[in-house]
Amino acid sequence: MGLFDFMRADYESKEFIEIENRASRNTSIISAFEKLEELKAFEIYKPDIVIYDVLGDVVCGGFAMPIRGGYAREVFIVSSGEMMALYAANNIAQAIKNFGRRGYARLKGIILNAKNIENEQELVAKTAAEIETEVVMYVPRSGDIQTAENQGGTVSEFVQASPMVKIYQELADKVLEMSEDTKGDE
Repeated sequence: MGLFDFMRADYESKEFIEIENRASRNTSIISAFEKLEELKAFEIYKPDIVIYDVLGDVVCGGFAMPIRGGYAREVFIVSSGEMMALYAANNIAQAIKNFGRRGYARLKGIILNAKNIENEQELVAKTAAEIETEVVMYVPRSGDIQTAENQGGTVSEFVQASPMVKIYQELADKVLEMSEDTKGDE
């Protein structure tokens, strides 16, 4: 299997690598990193930023492997205001702090992926304060996301007039702005 078997073009001719998780999240993420190294993906494409969407399960360690393996230096937790999501965010934040003390990675903040729960912004802000971080951005719930997913793509590809396009661009800009790896590259 070659590198191009993992790739597809983005909506503005930008490329990204998408790897489907088939088995246990921990096992497949390890396989994905090994495959990317084997195919020299980072050497070939020299990305400015790499985003891993891994299950934040403290038990199976799905998020821990990229950190321990040196694949992640900065971590943004995506959470809703649901109690179990906030509980997981707290556990993940504590683990990241432990990794940070060993020089592995830093917690940069929480991205609130809204589920329209009562007092959701306040609940997430309170959790962020308790784990000594910040809410990086509020991403509202939108049916446009499901519309695009049902068509097999992103909001930017399939629902271009959606206000979510601007929100996602603002989020990308904010993440880049906060990334210490991109500072000084300007």
